[in-house]
Amino acid sequence: MVNKSLSLKHIIRESSLSENAPILIMFHGYGSDENDLFSFASELPEELFIISTQAPYAMQPYGNAWYAINFDAVQGKWSDNEQAIESRDLIAKFIDEAIAKYPVNKNNVTLLGFSQGTILSYAVALTYPKKIRNVVALSGYINKDILTKDIETKDYSHLDFYCSHGSVDQVIPVEWARQTPPFLSSLNIKHIYSEFPVGHGVAPQNFYELKEWLLHRIQ
Repeated sequence: MVNKSLSLKHIIRESSLSENAPILIMFHGYGSDENDLFSFASELPEELFIISTQAPYAMQPYGNAWYAINFDAVQGKWSDNEQAIESRDLIAKFIDEAIAKYPVNKNNVTLLGFSQGTILSYAVALTYPKKIRNVVALSGYINKDILTKDIETKDYSHLDFYCSHGSVDQVIPVEWARQTPPFLSSLNIKHIYSEFPVGHGVAPQNFYELKEWLLHRIQ
């Protein structure tokens, strides 16, 4: 059932723990919805309290987006960064609301994004690091235009990132994703980066690796 009482519509899978559960919040890609990544939920550790969110901008005939992607003959494909920043801040607000509403541990928040959802997950963690502990970043990249100017002054020492990408991704070039590790290293952020021989998607071995990574970080 979709919950509409908070800033973002979402669906949940409750934790096996009655209180202080580690929380995993999912952010789908462009043109998808909250049911997409939620298909992973049954395969993830039962102690996780899982929330899968729906992006705020409805698309036609179906699906949702965190921000518009415009296709222009002169400029090519470009992102609406103002909308992206609004979604970044909306997600930060939603995290606070979810922590207040559900029996979860505010010090054990993991974001999991795919594609556009990953771009937003990076932006939220780098802008509001105190709210986040871990980030699972699938098939995305860091859009520096939606980060605040003061990121080099923030403390990221507690953050940990799992980043992965398809080596033949036809939607987001793998070269963009390969810029992520050196950028995270420059901010002294713990991370691992993996590539898999797939397109714009999550290979089975990719899911297995992220699941193992997650298991060691939600205790």
